[in-house]
Amino acid sequence: MSGVGPISQDWEPVVIRKKAPNAAAKRDEKAVNAARRAGAEVETVKKATAGTNKAASSSTTLNTRKLDDETENLAHDRISSDLKKNIMQARMDKKMTQAQLAQMINEKPQVIQEYESGKAIPNQQIISKLERALGTKLRGKK
Repeated sequence: MSGVGPISQDWEPVVIRKKAPNAAAKRDEKAVNAARRAGAEVETVKKATAGTNKAASSSTTLNTRKLDDETENLAHDRISSDLKKNIMQARMDKKMTQAQLAQMINEKPQVIQEYESGKAIPNQQIISKLERALGTKLRGKK
């Protein structure tokens, strides 16, 4: 283009090309079929575990077998009946409700309820708090 005079047009051709296909596009089914039609050599390799999830399933069977062979009954310890009776008796002697006792040891009333019903998993810190609040020894020899 010249900078002087009227505007003129540039009639040189402009060629726009697509960029070369990347590795993923070369493996695309359409590209492989097109290459086969064109007569190009296409190498196909079948991987040993292609299309399966053998890595995950093989370890699962081992774990399942171990679980099936396991005969030990696994369960959490529960509060002994002696301890739950001792807690209930000491609380009644102090003329306290479960909610009052819970508030005294900074726990929820549900915790006291679980301890007195025998459903709680023993926690030595909570038992110590109960002993201090009730002023009696709840575990061990009297």
